[in-house]
Amino acid sequence: MRATRTGWGLLAPTLIILGFVGILPFLYVVYIGFFDWDIFAAKIGMVFAGVNNYRRLVFDDEYLAALGRTLQFTIWVVISELILGFLLAQLLMRNFVGRSVFRTIHALPLVVAPIAVGATWRLFTIPGFGPLPYFLDKWFGIEYSISRYASHAFTTIVLMDIWHWTPFVTLTLVAGMTALPREPFEQALVDGANRWQVFRYLTLPMLTPVLVTTTFIRIMDALRIVDEVWMLTGGGPGTSTRFVGLHIWLVVFPKTAYGYGAAMSLLTLYFTIVLSWLLFIAITQSGKQAA
Repeated sequence: MRATRTGWGLLAPTLIILGFVGILPFLYVVYIGFFDWDIFAAKIGMVFAGVNNYRRLVFDDEYLAALGRTLQFTIWVVISELILGFLLAQLLMRNFVGRSVFRTIHALPLVVAPIAVGATWRLFTIPGFGPLPYFLDKWFGIEYSISRYASHAFTTIVLMDIWHWTPFVTLTLVAGMTALPREPFEQALVDGANRWQVFRYLTLPMLTPVLVTTTFIRIMDALRIVDEVWMLTGGGPGTSTRFVGLHIWLVVFPKTAYGYGAAMSLLTLYFTIVLSWLLFIAITQSGKQAA
């Protein structure tokens, strides 16, 4: 009992801080989601709307389009980063000349702030100014015009996110592979197993917890991308790169629709939880089948 009280006493400051910065704001967002609230309309104030905000979302074509666009972006970047991260992790597990230098250079994008990443890629890809259009024109004879830049805006954002977050996946998988016991792998090689069999029956099942955790983190980060898109394209051209996080921002602040924005945030959170749960089931089932 004394040890239990001591443990809760040590955890109390952290729990109090988490309650103030996490739980209370979340409950407040849930509360606001049931109201129509324009803070600049002082005479009207908060008007109870019930579930009208959520009913509007079902028929809101702009929100549904932004949500679908975000899910498409998330699928592309998460799958690409997991594949590239795993391949690079396998490479970094081998000894070769310059491995430490390569690991350092590879991890550099992680220390760059997202808004700086968006600004850098904008300068890098903008037609008539960036080095990418220059080299495409000089080396390959491809004219990277404004229209071509606009038509490839979504692809550019996907490549930017892959460049920014693949090192995170790589380092996470390297840490997981380093922690794996060596005895099962040595025994498998003695028994004559090839590389594919070692990967399918040993590496993949033993790395499943790391893969699940990494996938969850990347899904949550990808679904709430805002800064990089705002700096790179501003959601354009048109609405082709207006993801759900940016759409919520554009609804809440310029239009001061706080209640409706809260409802959109909660529905997006619901989709995030459902998608993460489905992927958790899929990954764990594949790991069990491989085992």
